[in-house]
Amino acid sequence: MTLAQLLQQYVDYQQLHQLEGIYQTQIEGVWFYRSSRGNERKPFIYQSGIILLGQGSKNIYIGNQPVHYGPNDYLVVGVPMPLECEAIAENGEPLLGLSIDIDPQVLHRQVHKLESLGYRPDKSSNEQRCGLKSVRMEASVLDVSKRLVQALCNPYETALLADALKEELVYRALTSDEGHILFDLAHHEGHYARVAKALEKVHREYAGNLSVQELAQEANMSASAFHNAFREVTLESPIQYIKKVRLNKAKELIHLEGKKVNDAARLVGYNSSSQFSREYKRHFNETPRGLKLAS
Repeated sequence: MTLAQLLQQYVDYQQLHQLEGIYQTQIEGVWFYRSSRGNERKPFIYQSGIILLGQGSKNIYIGNQPVHYGPNDYLVVGVPMPLECEAIAENGEPLLGLSIDIDPQVLHRQVHKLESLGYRPDKSSNEQRCGLKSVRMEASVLDVSKRLVQALCNPYETALLADALKEELVYRALTSDEGHILFDLAHHEGHYARVAKALEKVHREYAGNLSVQELAQEANMSASAFHNAFREVTLESPIQYIKKVRLNKAKELIHLEGKKVNDAARLVGYNSSSQFSREYKRHFNETPRGLKLAS
């Protein structure tokens, strides 16, 4: 069976025919995604992990760098990335995919073991070290992805094989063409990992009065070196990144948790509700209450 057929089998198994969005599966850290219509280009934050599509395609826009992925590709996301995403349902079939969180302890253990065995990731010193890459799906990645979906449809396999399958998928990603992203993340002293540490602080304390200097201290870097490294990894300035995190969180609070606009603004760190509304409109091209603006 194809990956798309197995994902559809999971839809049938869990009765998810009406799902529009993500669904936490019975395996911790594994999320199922379905969209019958897709969506036009709009802002999202992709969390770190491995993301794959079995059906449909997506165009991702990070700054001026478009990234396309579909059934023959998967994404390696090293750090949470604010981006814009266009999802395309093809031939009347829904988009179907999985998102798999990467356990830091598993990542560090595998990197240490691989390096102790003499393995070194292949990478170009001139390559921009952006925190997100689209990778062509190799046969080994496709195979473990299929077995992971099959396990989701069998409670015994879910209970007994889930951890081993997730670990194998991390290994396959580590030894892929873009595995250096995850190697860099595991190396605490590298610039990539230092920026990742600062990003953890942003996602933990986004409602606070975060400054570039404070984040640079978290990364143990000078302000100028941190600013340059931050842009290299996220393709955003620290200030723009913080703003996008706050606005995306506010959208969740309003539309998923039912918070009032003023309360959501305050909860994500805005002192001025009018400034919040202006920046929300500019970012999402709609009002905080969800009214679409004329283009």
